[in-house]
Order: sequence, then structure tokens, then C-alpha cells
Amino acid sequence: MTGIVNEEFKLKNCMEDVVFIFLDEIIKNKDVCKCERCKLDIASIALNNLPTKYAVTQRGEVYAKAEMLSEQFRTNVIVELLKAIEIVSSRPHHC
Repeated sequence: MTGIVNEEFKLKNCMEDVVFIFLDEIIKNKDVCKCERCKLDIASIALNNLPTKYAVTQRGEVYAKAEMLSEQFRTNVIVELLKAIEIVSSRPHHC
């Protein structure tokens, strides 16, 4: 980063919001630990395997999230979350 700080703007990976929305929905019906550590582990694995969607302005965030509404996009997020759930379930860090 250049070191320029502007309180009006904030760099945000919009994919994080989407992953947590889907994660909460998916793990409701899964036999998986739902503690905060496991949820964060699942999210981080999925996010590392999904494309980032960065935005700086609120308008950019809305645009990025609109792109995420496609059926293929939703499928990709769900697939990566299911893979991450399997990984964390087989090797949870807290046990």
C-alpha cells in the first residue's frame, strides 16, 4: 500500500460477506462443529479457493455483490464451502 489513508474509503473483499452468509446457512444442516474457530477455519479455506472481489467505495461494493448473484457463482461458493467443511471436520484445530 502507498500509505495514503482516507477515512471515506475502505478496501473490502466483498467475498467475505457472501461466504459467511452461505456458511451460516449450510452448517445449520451439517453435522459439523459450529464454534467460532471452526467457522473461521472453514471460511478461510473457502476464501483462499475463491476469487477475491475487492471494492473501495460503497458503489463498487454494490457492483461486486451484484456480480455474485449468478447461479454459477453461488454454486462455486457452496462447493468450496462444502470442501472446506470436510477438511475442518476431519481435522479440527480445537480437538
